[in-house]
Order: sequence, then C-alpha cells, then structure tokens
Amino acid sequence: MIQHLTHALPHGISLSCRVSGDVGRPVLMFLHGFPEAAFVWDELLTFFAQPEHGGYRCVAPNLRGYEHSSAPADVAAYRAKHLVQDIVALAAIESPNAPLAGLIAHDWGGAVAWNVANQHPDLMRRLTIINSPHPGTFLRELQNSPEQQAASAYMNFLIRPDAEDLLAEDDYRRLWEFFTHMGAADGPHAWLTDDIKAHYRDVWQQGLTGPLNYYRASPMRPARPGDPAAAALHLPHSMLTVNVPTCVIWAMQDIALPAGLIEGLDAFVPKLTLQKVADGTHWLVHEQPALVAGLLGDFLHEDKSGRSAKERTVTISARTHDRSSTGRPSGDRRR
Repeated sequence: MIQHLTHALPHGISLSCRVSGDVGRPVLMFLHGFPEAAFVWDELLTFFAQPEHGGYRCVAPNLRGYEHSSAPADVAAYRAKHLVQDIVALAAIESPNAPLAGLIAHDWGGAVAWNVANQHPDLMRRLTIINSPHPGTFLRELQNSPEQQAASAYMNFLIRPDAEDLLAEDDYRRLWEFFTHMGAADGPHAWLTDDIKAHYRDVWQQGLTGPLNYYRASPMRPARPGDPAAAALHLPHSMLTVNVPTCVIWAMQDIALPAGLIEGLDAFVPKLTLQKVADGTHWLVHEQPALVAGLLGDFLHEDKSGRSAKERTVTISARTHDRSSTGRPSGDRRR
C-alpha cells in the first residue's frame, strides 16, 4: 500500500513522498528523473515492502521542483549541492540510525545519486543506477563524442526561456514524444496507458519550471555558439570516484544515452556490477518492472564486488531474467 507524506527538511525545503513499508525497517530510497515523478516507482515500493522481498521501508520523494515538493524560483537553487543536501536530509529523517540499505535512481535522480555517493559514501550500503550517466563518462562523451552531442541536443531546447510553454502545447505533445520515440505506445514493452498518462498530466500541471531548472542550472550539456557548457568543464577525479558497491542497470536501446557512457565506468566505480539490458530503453522502470525488481533484489542480497570486471558485466533481456512467476511485479502492462 502506497502512503503519501511530506517531509519538512531542516534547510527550508519540503519533499512530498510516496512510501510503503514500516518505519524502522531498512530503508530503500528511490529517486526519479525527468519528466517523471515519484509515482513511477510505485510497483517497486509495494514489492520491496513485502516481507518475502525484504520488508523494506521504501521511500520515493518527488525531487524539489516536482509535484507538491518545494519549487524555489531561483535557478541556482537547482545546482547539485542543493539537490544533494535534500537527499542527505531526507535520509537522516527516514533512516536516522543506519545507512540506507539502498539508494536507487534513474535519469536526473541518478545524477543526484552519483553526487551523493561520491560526497557521502557512508550514507548508503548499496547504490543502484538505472540509465543515468556517471558524470565522468558523461563529461567525456559530451566533450568528445558527436553521437552523444547529437543525442543530448534536446537539453539546449529545455533551457530556453519559453520551454515551459512549448512543452505544454497540444496536450504536452513534445513530452509524450520523449516516451513514444522509444516505443512507449507501440514497442515490444509498450507501457503508456491512459491511466499512466493521467498520472503524468497531474504532475505536469503542477508546473514545469522546477523540472526544467535542473537543465538550466547545470553546464552538463552540449556546447553551442556563445555557450561552451560542458566543453569548458574539468572535474577532478576526486569528485568522480564512487567507492560504494554499485549496480548499474543499463538499457541498451536508450537513444538519449548511448552505450558509450558505460565504457570505462569501472575507472570511477571500482565496486561495479554492470547489467546490460539488451531489449530495454530509457524508460526501463515502466517497461520491465519485473526485470528491474529481480536485478535489484539480487544486488541487495549478493556482494559481487570481489569479482573481476568481466564477471560483473552481463547482457540480459526480459526473457533471461523473468521473475513474474515468483511474485515480482508483472513486466507486461499492455492493455
């Protein structure tokens, strides 16, 4: 059962959260991306709160700027240090006596989680990232890869001052295309039902400025005339190393985040388990929740950090990791 609550953080930000499971149990925290919201994790929140799947306390905040969470007007309020501060403070409230059992994150949530893991490694026992580039490989690809520069060109659209109005046109036509261009409506793992669309409309109607300010506040985007963006950045290795045991689940059909982003990842993440999903896209959590639940459950209960990089890199598909028969969330939501 999903409950709704709002946590007031000590630094003046409030985060609306979706939670499942009992207070006092080990905590899993789930961070969403753009243009999503906390509801995308509902199946996993319910699943991992069940005693037979760990009996965790599962917490999914709406990040600042989203849904009913605080939405500061200043673009600078969406810089990485403030986003990290939110998650550290929320973890202190939900898990005051122990590290998080796991921090699980996707897309922009992953960008926040990579920074949290670098700066506060003692905050969590495990980190799971789903199609969210590590800042070291992302910067490398933005600076050197024409493929990644082209794939990320949409970011320069999202920082336009009129982006909110353009995205809202024609019943959010451009936002739906973020999903449908990767098979959400008619692909092999189609998931964009009327009910899910209604959830998204409810979120987007709360306002798009906060979500777009993440892009406006960050220089991690392709260079353009008059704006060097990522081309002018240099990040020291100390800001990029993540020593937490980490599982990266990477859907290989992600057209926004090509697979070059996972090359050389172990140079920054020495305790890395890499799971490549051959038939998944950027929206893997929607597409194949059973697969995600299985991989996450395995990682939470198995320490693979001592294996070689080759042993910790696996290419899988839904067919090779189907857990629906064991009570995991159903991966087929087409109707």
